[in-house]
Amino acid sequence: MKDIQLRTVSVTRYVTPLREGGSMPAIAEADDGFLYVLKFRGAGQGARSLIAELIGGEIARILGLRVPELVFANLDEAFGRTEPDEEIQDLLKASVGLNMALHYLSGAITFDPTVTTVDSKLASQIVWLDCLLTNMDRTCRNTNMLSWHKELWLIDHGASLYFHHSWQNWEEQAKRPFVLIKDHVLLPWASELEEVDAAFRSILTPDHFQAIVSLIPDAWLEGENVFETKEQHRQAYSKFLEIRLSNSGIFLKEAQHAREIFI
Repeated sequence: MKDIQLRTVSVTRYVTPLREGGSMPAIAEADDGFLYVLKFRGAGQGARSLIAELIGGEIARILGLRVPELVFANLDEAFGRTEPDEEIQDLLKASVGLNMALHYLSGAITFDPTVTTVDSKLASQIVWLDCLLTNMDRTCRNTNMLSWHKELWLIDHGASLYFHHSWQNWEEQAKRPFVLIKDHVLLPWASELEEVDAAFRSILTPDHFQAIVSLIPDAWLEGENVFETKEQHRQAYSKFLEIRLSNSGIFLKEAQHAREIFI
């Protein structure tokens, strides 16, 4: 297995806010000359959202799904001092250091299920992924998918892995069905879930999970008193995913049941 590596860029210019939800991401330019959608550590759910973004995005990539390149985005302490908007200035101050950013897909449009159809295999792959990640945020109201160059791209996995907002009985939570899958925008087309389950279980390994969680910066793991060390904290994410993968039949049945009711 190849090592999973993320580039680190430095943010050089705040372009414009994307006032969506409570996290207030922004389009920003980095020192490599590219534009990114910047997710701030000091916003909304903070570092936990960035961890979910990192884990969800890189698992999706391993499974062959299209995800914009993820990078660590460094925000200098001096950045944003001239920003006239006080709310944005406070956000920038609270986000000094490493943040998460996705390569900006210029010209991409929000996926609309009433306009664009998705084949059953791809729909099943995305539904399965979101069951694994317990991603509650891929609904008709907010699909978190983009159409770019006639291909479907997945964005914004920050609402995934919601168990980590309390860490209560997390090992048991790993075995639970994902009941919110009933609201998934692609569920009606996900008719190949069993085939996808077999295929994806043969791809994902504990080594993949270990490689991904090893990327989580120490600064993103601060303020959590459940674990004695940051390494224990990382290993808990990996263990959660291992348990969930080995019990995929549970969330698979839930998705199939929800689909039967929907149809």
